[in-house]
Amino acid sequence: MKKTQLKGVLILLLTAFIWGSSFAAQSIGMENVPAFTFNGIRTLMGAAVLLPYILIRDAVQNKKLSPDQIRQKKLENKKILLPGAILGVILCVAGNLQQAAFPYTSSGKIAFITAFYMIFVPVFGLVIGKRVQWPTWICVLLGIAGLYCLCIGPNGFTGVNKGDLLSFFCSMGFAVHILAIEKFIGRGDAIRMSCVQFLVSGTITVILMFIFERPDPSAIRAAILPLLYSGVLSCGLAYTFQIVGQKYTESTVASLLMCMESVFGVLTGAVVLHERLTGVEIIGCVVMFAAMILSQFSGQIVSGLRRRGSACTG
Repeated sequence: MKKTQLKGVLILLLTAFIWGSSFAAQSIGMENVPAFTFNGIRTLMGAAVLLPYILIRDAVQNKKLSPDQIRQKKLENKKILLPGAILGVILCVAGNLQQAAFPYTSSGKIAFITAFYMIFVPVFGLVIGKRVQWPTWICVLLGIAGLYCLCIGPNGFTGVNKGDLLSFFCSMGFAVHILAIEKFIGRGDAIRMSCVQFLVSGTITVILMFIFERPDPSAIRAAILPLLYSGVLSCGLAYTFQIVGQKYTESTVASLLMCMESVFGVLTGAVVLHERLTGVEIIGCVVMFAAMILSQFSGQIVSGLRRRGSACTG
């Protein structure tokens, strides 16, 4: 089993902080530009950050390689194009669903609902033959209870808004994205794969932008600071950190660290946007966060109970 290394923990914790703080930037950006415009530009910014680094790194490395080694390296690089494209399509769907939610609900709620992917990951794992421990199903029930408090509350289902639903479906998309990364992570250069996913996701989103929206250059200029923060840091760095960090971190710890984005999202929403949650919504956040943490230790819980049972019968 892959062991957790300190650098992996630090990388993924930084990833969670950038993602969480980016919710405020995305919310501010949506005051000037619509969803496809914001998401398309920021995703292509992510690719633009990585592309020069990849080109310079390859040029330096190729000076030390023989012609045969360079040809072999090019063949290996081609193998990541399809995985990178698949990740890009998934990221396009999940990212646009999330971005479309901001006009309808608070950035803090979006952060917590998005982090519900930690519950969806093991559930969706059933489809590809992964075994799900019984504590996970308890976590799912807790998560649903937390969602009820966060999104529905005392007003019943009339309290659910369009943004809550979009965030919920977005969390499903990011769960698929995490499972896809787990499958493709050993295929090749993580940074190159990340760049490919941004190019694919950004290109698709920009096409959708021209079909469904009317991009306004003056509005884009007004949103340039949120775009830069969200594009350069959240896309260019954080999503790449995720792929790199998972190489050095055991999956349980990695998932737990990444779901910390929900906490950072609520904190930055309160500080930057002056958002406030009601008492019931805070309870929902606490219950959801507890479910997320508990879901990451379901295997250890089952193993501990089995050892205790064996000790008692012995």
